[in-house]
Amino acid sequence: MTAAEENQTARRRAPAMSPERRREMIIQTAIPLIAEYGAAVTTAKIARAAGIGEGTIFRVFADKDELLQACVAEALSPEHAVRELDAIDASQPLPDRLAEAAETLQAHMSRMGAILGSLGHGGGRHPGTVRGAGREESTARIRAALTDLLEPDKAALRRPPEQIAALFFGLLFTQPRTEDEPDLTPRELVEVFLHGAVSADAK
Repeated sequence: MTAAEENQTARRRAPAMSPERRREMIIQTAIPLIAEYGAAVTTAKIARAAGIGEGTIFRVFADKDELLQACVAEALSPEHAVRELDAIDASQPLPDRLAEAAETLQAHMSRMGAILGSLGHGGGRHPGTVRGAGREESTARIRAALTDLLEPDKAALRRPPEQIAALFFGLLFTQPRTEDEPDLTPRELVEVFLHGAVSADAK
């Protein structure tokens, strides 16, 4: 048997992608397209981007609406953000850990906003549950991951890690915007959070 024939046989024997894995692949492909085109994105466009036939989408999703709802649930899911928070090196200094956490959570919020905005879910409304977890449970999981990041410095904190995590999480979601000043970078935000609004020189 030639090498080409062996490769062809191997491809034929390769296990087919499971329906769940195929759903996940389609969702991950569709999310950036939905953020760009909103509900107007076609399943044909999603299929082309995923490198599959359009009919393959409808073997794992009943219709386009079900696909869109699955993408909203994925965008709102805290799982990816929690994994990234858990992966932050706890041996780093606290400011570095929190700066990484801020970057992770800002990316998570940006992704949520892009999807919800493109589909017309304005005002921060939460359309239903996220993989069986409502908004409160999702928030609790992210706060718990932040609490773990704070634990190594527990003795130096003015308040319990759980409360500091809640304050930090709230600051990220409510950071005010001003027209004449650029947004704070994650590191600048962390500096203000940890040391207050007064500069060290003024103290």
